[in-house]
Order: sequence, then structure tokens, then C-alpha cells
Amino acid sequence: MTGSGVRAVVVTVGEELLSGATVDGNAAWLGRALAGLGIPVDHRLTVGDRDDDIVRAVRTSLDRAPVVLVTGGLGPTADDRTRPAVARALGVDLVEDPLLVERLRERLRAAGRGAPTPGLRRLALRPTAGRALPNPAGAAPGLVFDAGSPDAPGRVVLLPGVPREMRALFPAVAQELRAVFGDRLRPVVNRVIHTTGIPESELAPRVDRALADAAAEVEVAFLPDLTGVDLRLTTAVEPPGDEGARERAAARLDGAEAALASVLDGVRFEAASGDLVETVAGLLEGRGWWLATAESCTGGLLAQRWTARAGASRTFRGGVVAYANEVKEGWLGVPAAVLEAQGAVSEAVAVAMATGACQALDAECGVGITGVAGPGGGTPDKPVGTVWIAVSVPGPGGGRRTEAFRGQYPGDREAVRVMAAQAALHRLFRMLAAPSEEAGS
Repeated sequence: MTGSGVRAVVVTVGEELLSGATVDGNAAWLGRALAGLGIPVDHRLTVGDRDDDIVRAVRTSLDRAPVVLVTGGLGPTADDRTRPAVARALGVDLVEDPLLVERLRERLRAAGRGAPTPGLRRLALRPTAGRALPNPAGAAPGLVFDAGSPDAPGRVVLLPGVPREMRALFPAVAQELRAVFGDRLRPVVNRVIHTTGIPESELAPRVDRALADAAAEVEVAFLPDLTGVDLRLTTAVEPPGDEGARERAAARLDGAEAALASVLDGVRFEAASGDLVETVAGLLEGRGWWLATAESCTGGLLAQRWTARAGASRTFRGGVVAYANEVKEGWLGVPAAVLEAQGAVSEAVAVAMATGACQALDAECGVGITGVAGPGGGTPDKPVGTVWIAVSVPGPGGGRRTEAFRGQYPGDREAVRVMAAQAALHRLFRMLAAPSEEAGS
């Protein structure tokens, strides 16, 4: 359905990528950008800064696809080997471009520096069979190598490894690829649906059943992480030159979304950022309510996520990291008798923390989180990953509506903390999104 006559291979170059010192975000970004252009990525390769490896990667990639994008290794130092290695792979000479030399001199003059060194002049080399793409965000230009034949054209494009520069150059790359491959491109459109509070293993079969008959031309990808599962709906814009093609593609996505409505009830949220904090903050701001948090095992993670967003001061009153029992008692009013009888990781303590945060910080809504994040500290009754969460919001008739639940979260300490904070946020979202007669708003 979303296939294309033109496919691409992305090659990332750098020893730091192989060693794990740097995370390869460029390949993922290029995959999304190329898919939007109508050139899906067929394969991805990562190689070190060695000529033979780069040569082999480029030749192998051209056997698979007519478009090869290579990032990294375009700097002025001796270990930046991509430019000469690709020229060797394609049997193309490199020549110094006077225009690139002049642009380099201008950059150096603007920075108060002298003439370019021999190393820097490497940045002015371009292929004889190809062209340079001016870099609006840096010194190293992008390079386009012509490959293939007139009947079966190909392109090898070199881009800087610095993400900001690579992204700044991509519009010129897109223009080049559209000019070369024209009607062979099959653009796609995507729509992302955010969900939380449901694992992929449970969500996937529900989605597959809902879309079995309703959206044969829409592909679904599941993108899980510790805070939830995003669904990416994709459909082709066909035929590409048809003025109504994008409207028809959007209508197909609308149909798929409608078919999923009942499946996603209670777990879907709308947020441009993809962060549930954005959604919940909007609900609070709409009511003029404040939030206060009381966290033990999450150590202020929920408060940190909230305050990381601009505008937090309109909805967030403050938070207490109540790790020690003495803090739970003194700052949040958790009764010592409850702590003694039921332990810090218990429903009663979570409830007292949530309501105590509301009282201590003069907020309408409160969240209390207490648990065992690990790796030690678990017991047979409360193993590692056990977390009690309570959420308290205004209720009918001036009272309060408080809900508490026990979660059992797998993984290491960080995974438990992240999932517990998200679960608390999800429960607050559901309580705020409930009908007004239930939520007391």
C-alpha cells in the first residue's frame, strides 16, 4: 500500500556510533523525513571512519536502492573520511570549488580568523559528477554525487553528522530528489495517536480487530515506551500529482480513527508534544484548579515533568519529596499510627499523602505516590515494583473524590519510577476527564 518505486538506504558514519558513545538519532530522523517525501528507507547501516568500510557500505547500498544518504565524517580533520571514500566508491574525482572556498573565507572573516588552513580547505571539495549543497547552519556543505545512469538515475547524498546542520540541509536534499525522481515518488501522510495506561500486548489485538474491515489502506505501527504506546497511522497519497489525493488520504485516516474510537476510550489523549502533562495541565487550567504532588519512590519525577513545561506556574502549586516517614508525618500529616500499622507502601499512606499535599500546598488536586522502586527493599507482600498511588480531586457538594490503586511495575529502578509517575498522571487525567456529575466540576 505504501510502497514506492524509489527506496533509500541511510548510512551513518562514526566510530562513536559503533562504540555507543553517541546515540544515532540522525538515521531515525532521516527515516521519517524520507518517508514523508515518498522514499521509504529500505535499509540502515552504521560504519566506522575507515575508507574500506565506507566504500563497501556505499556500493552495497546502491545495489539495494537508488538513493543513499550518508551522514557524518565531513569535517576538516584527518579522521573525516567520508568525502574521499565515497568518491572512491563511485569512481569520481573531487575538485576544489572556488565558490565554496570564498564562502569558507567569508565565514572565517566574520569570526575574526585568518585564511583557511589546508585542513579547512577540504570543506571546499565537491564531486566532479555532482554538486555541493550550501550549509545554512555550518561550514561543511552537503554533497550530491550522481550515480546510476540516465535511464536509472541514482543519488548519493553526503550530509554533516551534526544533527542541526543535517536537518538544515534536508530541504535542499528533498528538492534534489524530487527533481530527479519526480512521479516515481509515493508520498505518505501520517497521523499519531497517543495512548497510555494500556500495554502494547493488549492494545495491538484490539486495534487489529477494529481496523480489520475499516481501513485496508491504512497501515498501523505501534511505538511503545515506558509512558505509553503511540499509534502511527500511515496511508499513501496516490496518485501523487492528483489535487484531491491528500484529501482522500486524510479521509482514510479519519475513517481509521473513527473505527478506533471505542477501542481507545479512556486511554487516548491529545497532546501536540506527546506528553500527557500537556493534556492534564490544560484540563486543570480550564477549571482554574491547582495541582500539588507528594512523591516518595518517584523522588519528584512527576513534579519535574510538570515544571519542565512552559506555563507550569499556571497549574502547579508545588511538590513534596517525602522519602522519610518523618517527612510524610511532619509535612503531609500522614498519621504515625498508619505508618506503623500499614507501612509506608500502603493505600492509606498514599491517600494521606495526596490529601495532605492538597492541604499543605493549598491545591484543589493532589497526587500521592509511595512504593518500592528497587533494586532492594522488596518483601514477599510488597515486592520490588509495588507502588501505591492516590489521586484526590474536588468532588460533588464541596467534598473530595479520592481514588487509590496498587500498581506492580516491571523493570529496573528507573523503569518503575517512570511508569509509576505516568500511571499517577493517567489516573488524574481520567478523573478530570470524567463527566461533570462524577468529577464535581
